[in-house]
Amino acid sequence: MELNTGAPAGQTSAIVVMSRDPHDLGLVSGEIRKRYAADYRVISASEPQFARHELENLQKVGVETALVIAGYGPSDPDGIEFLIGVRSLCPRAKRIVVIRWGDFGAADPVFDALTVGHIDHWLLRPEHSPDEEFHRSVTEFLEDWAAASGRGFEAVRIIGEDTSPRSHELTDAFGRNHIPYRFYNSASPPGRQLLSEAGLREPDLPVVELKFSTPPVVLEDPSDMEIADAFGLMKPLSSEDRFDVTIIGSGPAGLAAAVYASSEGLKTLVVEREAVGGQAGTSSLIRNYLGFPKGVSGTKLAFSAYLQAWSFGTTFHWMRDAMGLRADGDDKVLSLSDGSTVRSRCVIVASGVAYRRLNIPSLDALQGRGVFYGAAVAEAQAMKGCAVFVVGGGNSAGQAALHLGKFASHVTILVRGADVSASMSNYLVKEINFHPNVDVRHNVEVVGGGGEGALRHLTLKDRTIEATEEVPAGGLFVLIGSQSRTQWLADTVLRDDWGFLVTGGDELMIDGHESWPLERSPMLFETSMPGVFAAGDVRRGSIKRVASAVGEGAIAVRMIHLYLEMQRREQGAAQIGARNVAG
Repeated sequence: MELNTGAPAGQTSAIVVMSRDPHDLGLVSGEIRKRYAADYRVISASEPQFARHELENLQKVGVETALVIAGYGPSDPDGIEFLIGVRSLCPRAKRIVVIRWGDFGAADPVFDALTVGHIDHWLLRPEHSPDEEFHRSVTEFLEDWAAASGRGFEAVRIIGEDTSPRSHELTDAFGRNHIPYRFYNSASPPGRQLLSEAGLREPDLPVVELKFSTPPVVLEDPSDMEIADAFGLMKPLSSEDRFDVTIIGSGPAGLAAAVYASSEGLKTLVVEREAVGGQAGTSSLIRNYLGFPKGVSGTKLAFSAYLQAWSFGTTFHWMRDAMGLRADGDDKVLSLSDGSTVRSRCVIVASGVAYRRLNIPSLDALQGRGVFYGAAVAEAQAMKGCAVFVVGGGNSAGQAALHLGKFASHVTILVRGADVSASMSNYLVKEINFHPNVDVRHNVEVVGGGGEGALRHLTLKDRTIEATEEVPAGGLFVLIGSQSRTQWLADTVLRDDWGFLVTGGDELMIDGHESWPLERSPMLFETSMPGVFAAGDVRRGSIKRVASAVGEGAIAVRMIHLYLEMQRREQGAAQIGARNVAG
């Protein structure tokens, strides 16, 4: 029986490795100790009971567990069961199974455990030293854990009240934009100390401190525009700028379009009103996106795409909203919310959708104080020990419920219909069915709720018998569909009855009235205004998946190349005709 703490006692986080196989235990814990022992207390145990004992001791002395790694195979047939059993001891730790390369019999149980949420990740046992592929995965797991735990570099500090809706808005915005931040309760000793150090006695909350600036900038209850200005994001564009393509929105479709357009030599501008990632940026884990077998958070995927587009030369124009669009000869002119205009040869509208709301005044008054719209990533930790309800039957609701289930005492998904499988991916339905902390109630809706200063209860209505009941609730997350962001195009571009943009070919025939002004046929994803394209969720008939949105953004750029080539040919033909007439 081996038990090896192997690191100084002063460290505040730990990595625990368990395997009955001495060779496997030595390989895995040895590699981790060589690379991470300076920053983490590394504990190796050859029996599950010893590992559980150490996890209990770590909890008692205030050392948080970052990773729990367990072997799985002939020597460790109960490795997965061990990881299931330690959730209550360290709910925020990442639980990881290690298997040997070639042990193909272990694959199905491991993937089943991953599907139903019993484990978070899997690893192949290191076969040589150093095994950089092994360490790359471990580092990513530690990065995810640190981000979820509020550790690491603090570029921004937010000091405010836990129940403040504005505090919630700021933490959500910084988190989605991948800006390292930490929130401090203004009534806590650390929060009071930070306010005192900043010379603030009775400040207007929340206070935002930009630690990366020299000297640090301190803002009291700042608006989004004031924060953007302090970040240096409000620099106006030159009036002489003319872009090849302007993209409205930086969700998956807009970011994909920006990457392909700028990498292919087009002068590209992205206009974004809030945060990168769009609706996908609020997903805690996207498991069905091509190329990410271990899954990827929406925030990480979006931020990586943003960096990619930026590295190719895309210009990003933050905290602006598109307000109007008109044609000026061959150019398109966009009016923005700051009063400026942008001139562009083409436009891609990828503005996505906005979450629908319950429109219950007693609950709207508690937004940010227990009632949240699409913010499961930012608020999950605050739900520890609470009874939480998720309204909605789509993939976003399922993903939110599973993420919240790691922290809340119980999560209930409320669905108006009789069958959630009609609107949710099969793998998510399976995970929910097997998750011990998440269940689904059908034919039910929220009709009321309230609480003094924060959500305390909900009123639910059973649609089959018209009966209501009041249930205690500490959190309500509403994901009931979306509304297209196209009101600004109502008088310019053809939309359907729900506000989605109509694109391409026969789609531009509405009730027998042709809405296309040219002799040539409209291109794929081209709207009723030539040279203006739509991609992603904002487009009528889109599939509402991250991968399809990325594909549409890429295809829209291809269409823009064809459009610009046609323009060049038409201009060339016109010049030749003019010379012939003059001659």
